[in-house]
Formats: sequence, C-alpha cells, structure tokens
Amino acid sequence: MHKGYLSLVLHGHLPFVRHPEHEDFLEEDWLYEAITETYIPLIWVFENLLADKVDFRLTMTLSPTLLSMLTDSLLQERYLKHINELIELAHKEIERTTWQSDFQCLAIMYLNQFCKARDTFLRYNRNLTVAFKNFQDAGKLEIITCGATHGYFPFMDVCRESVRSQVKVAVSHYESIFGRKPRGIWLPECGYHPGHDEILKEAGLRYFFTDSHGILHGTPRPKYGVFAPVYCKGTSVACFARDLESSKQVWSSVEGYPGDYNYREFYRDIGFDLEFEYIKPYIHPDGIRINTGMKYYRITGTSCQKEPYNVERARARAAEHAGNFLFNRQKQVEYLYDFMQKKPILVSPYDAELFGHWWYEGPMWLDFLIRKIAFDQDEIRLITASEYLAENPRNQVVAPSLSSWGWKGYSEMWLQGTNDWIYRHLHTASGRMAELTKGFPDARDLLRRALNQALRELLLAQSSDWAFIMGTGTHVDYAVRRTKEHLLCFNRLCEDIKSNSIDQEWLSEIERKDNIFPNIDYRVHQ
Repeated sequence: MHKGYLSLVLHGHLPFVRHPEHEDFLEEDWLYEAITETYIPLIWVFENLLADKVDFRLTMTLSPTLLSMLTDSLLQERYLKHINELIELAHKEIERTTWQSDFQCLAIMYLNQFCKARDTFLRYNRNLTVAFKNFQDAGKLEIITCGATHGYFPFMDVCRESVRSQVKVAVSHYESIFGRKPRGIWLPECGYHPGHDEILKEAGLRYFFTDSHGILHGTPRPKYGVFAPVYCKGTSVACFARDLESSKQVWSSVEGYPGDYNYREFYRDIGFDLEFEYIKPYIHPDGIRINTGMKYYRITGTSCQKEPYNVERARARAAEHAGNFLFNRQKQVEYLYDFMQKKPILVSPYDAELFGHWWYEGPMWLDFLIRKIAFDQDEIRLITASEYLAENPRNQVVAPSLSSWGWKGYSEMWLQGTNDWIYRHLHTASGRMAELTKGFPDARDLLRRALNQALRELLLAQSSDWAFIMGTGTHVDYAVRRTKEHLLCFNRLCEDIKSNSIDQEWLSEIERKDNIFPNIDYRVHQ
C-alpha cells in the first residue's frame, strides 16, 4: 500500500589516528568520543528495535579507516582507559553537585550512560564491528564501504591507479571483516568524477551515493530528478542522489531540528567550564582543555545565557520532531507519487556523528522515527539501495556530472589557498607508486613489505580529511604534519627500494606505527 520509499544513510568515518609512540595523543580522542557518543548509542537503538521486533532498514557506511581503528587492540585498550576515567569523573561530579539538583540528575545520567557504554564495549569483546555485522546479518542494516582512506577521488583522477587502489583496498578490507563483499560505496565527500563508475564496476560494486546536482546536471537530464536512481552510462552502476529537503531538515543547526532550544548545548562542556585544578586529571596531560562529554546546559537561545538541560523535555521534542519529519515525508511522497506515477525514493544521507555527538538527541529521534514508520502509517517504507534495485531494476541511463557535497558542491572545500599545495606532491607520489608496481610485479619478502608499506603511506597521505581540516582552520598543524610525514615516509621507501638499500629496522618501526590494512597488496595500484 505504500506510495514511496525512504532510504536513511549514515556515513560513519574518521581519519586514521593512531599514535603508539605517545601514551596520550590529543586527536585520538576523536575516536573515543565517537564510540561513546555515536556508535554505541546507535548500537543501543538497533538492539532495542530488534528486541521489540520492529522491522527497519538502514544503510550505514563504516569507512575502512574507522573499521581499522575499531578493530585495533591498542586503541581498544586506550578506549577502555578513557571510558574508565569518564566513569571516575562522573562519580566525582555526583558528589560535587550535591546541592545542585538539576546538575546532579545529569551527572547521574552520564554515569549510567558511561557504565552502560563500557558494558556494551566489553560485551562485544571490545570490537564494535561485531555488533554492526550482527545487524547486517539480521537483514536490518546494510553496511557499505568508502574509499580506503577517504581520498577525494575527483582530484586523484590525474593518476587513476590511485582511485583504483582506494576502491580495491576498501573492498578487500570490508570482506575481511564482514565475510562478504560490499554492494555499494559512499564516494568520499560524495565526490564523483565521470568515468569512476568503471572502477566501481571492476571492484564488484553495484551502486554509489552522490549529491543531488550530480544527477540533476547529468546527461540527459533525469526524468525523475533525484527521486529515482540512474544507471551510469556504459557500466549500469546505479547512482543514488541526496534529497535536499529531507536531509536539510535534520543536519542544519539553524533551520533543522538540532538547533531546537530544548536540546543539549554541545559547546558547554565541564572540561572547559570547571576550575582547572579540579578537571586537570581528566583533560590532556599537557593541560589542554578538552570535551569530556559531560554537558549540563540546553541551547536555550542565541545568547551566552544557558539554562540547565532537561532530559525529558528534550526527549519529548525528539518525539515531536520525528513525527514532524515523518509527516513531511508523507506529504512529499504523496505529491511525488501522483506526479511521477511511480514510487519515489527519498535518499536522506547524514554524517553518522551528527547522531549523538553533535546532536545528542539524534539517536532518540532516529528510534522514534523508525518506530513511527513501522506502526503509525503505511505510505512510506524504509528501504536500502540494494533492496530498491532488486524491486525496481528498470532505471534511466544517465552520465552523472562531476560533483561533491560540502561548500558550493564542486570541490572547493578540498582545493583552496590553505590546502592547494598538497596535490602536486600527491600526484607525483601516485605516479611513483605506479612505476614501482610495474617495476616490481612479483616482489617477495623484505621488498614486498617495503612496497606494501609504500602504498599504505600513499593512501594515508591521500586522506581528504587533511585537506578538509586545513580548509576549516582547526587542528591545521596536525593535518599538515600528517600529510608531510606520510609523503616523506613514502619518498624514503621509494628511494630505498630503487637503490636496494631497505632499512629493515626503520621499516619495522613505520609498519608498527602505520599498521592499517595488514593484508594490503601493493599490486592493486595499477
């Protein structure tokens, strides 16, 4: 009886940040915060839906770099230390706020949340990928892949071998974790370059996601706009595009739900609010204040004056917003169904960390929405891209246009005055890697190790995150350092390989440090 489909897509990604040479490294907190505030809360939502026998479908990217960190024993051990420190801090906060009842209730809430997060982490034997694999095996979640290190494909077309290696390494890594090949891919930054669908087809990928104008500006113009996928000309790889109306309603902090004054204020954290000597044991050892995840205020308004956060009021608003989102999608689907004379699909993609980390109530909203779709209506059906293609195999053939998401939609965030210097070095390195692959087609032992590590260093240097960070102006020194370090390691490996003077001790050290993709094969770079 339904008149259309809704495809919710959560893009889970973090750059590979792992520093065994330091006991405490500031940027590793990106992973620990994401685990506590996004990935474990999403696991709770999915577990509860399964327990209540609520039928649902969701698509989720787990990028190869994120998967690598979630399965890394060093980072798992460090996360356990991190969550134990938060539990200790929450206990102290309960005592400190004895005479502040509003804050003490929140401190108790955080203590329960941190303890439950630790229990969940240990229940899955510290490996959260097992949880997501279970949801996929149950037929409720479709996990797709991404570029190996989230390299920005349109700027890598100068040396297409690098695009191919980003895709092939990602597919191989996915299969090693989930026991099956991925069906689809999230193009990093939704960056599509004409012809790259050929590489996706070679890797066995059936579909990808891009931003709306990637299809709207395609040739010929798509008959159904973004409300039906298209097949890429010559390859029949399917392209799904973002529906701006539904996605903006959620991700926009100004026009969307996350800016509601009853929701938790992200920028007021006790790591910055409390006296330094009190909070010192729970921030960075160098005295750098950081977010602890314990936030006691709601958004309240646009001024600096903030009121205490009220959990029940925020939860009620999340339920209202879920109902509002569903109502709007129903009206949208009804109109499109009558106009198109076929069932439209609304593709609503979001960064996964919006849910829980940036928008604390996001997982609540998602839970309410899925339950409302399951029980309160019959016009919209949740669906994954694979299911849609199985049910709707006939689609228009279009050549999508170059496009990205982000500022202005045409790569500007990743090519501007702050980061344009990196690409000549990345292109040169890509060309050198291609030469090495051709020059040593069947290397063994130490030489093979060096060639594999050279490809790892190149992939890590190609991460779009470094250019993005340089563009935003936050953590710039770290992004510049990472780019240069990986390129310097790559260049030294190239010289050592060509001169037959590989330093085994040094190679072992960088293999230990940059240990991503243990089963990598340098020969994919061709």
